[in-house]
Amino acid sequence: MTAPTASKWRLHGVRVVHADELDVNTPQTPGMNRAAAITAARAGAEKLWAGTVVIHPKAKTGAHHHGPVESVIYVVSGKARMKWGDRLEFIAEAGPGDFIYVPPFVPHQEINASDDQPLSCVLVRSGQEPVVVNLDIAAVEPNPEQVHWVDNIHPAPKT
Repeated sequence: MTAPTASKWRLHGVRVVHADELDVNTPQTPGMNRAAAITAARAGAEKLWAGTVVIHPKAKTGAHHHGPVESVIYVVSGKARMKWGDRLEFIAEAGPGDFIYVPPFVPHQEINASDDQPLSCVLVRSGQEPVVVNLDIAAVEPNPEQVHWVDNIHPAPKT
């Protein structure tokens, strides 16, 4: 009888990256702190990047985009205010349990809408490249338009 061989899944299966093992050596945007959890180097991921982001009370990021990468932000705690557009002319808010989708190349700005609580989120991107393109948007819209997500199943709230 031959000795059993180790399963291929032992080293090529599930990975757990503990909270104290997050990597802060990732491109940063002024006003926020990102930490990588799931990357090619840490977990062998090929198509996803995941990590955390914390924005301190009253803080906001500079305007930026992530090139061809799609992003999903899950709000863990706090209140997020997102501005987006060529002049950051659109605005929406999200709270705990809400998801935010940011398409490729969309100029945007994350804002902590709280004066005294940090905004903590989980961030997932569609690629491994740590693309952060910081933008200098001179003419930011002073009164952005409030936008609600609308699709065929979930109509906008009546105003």
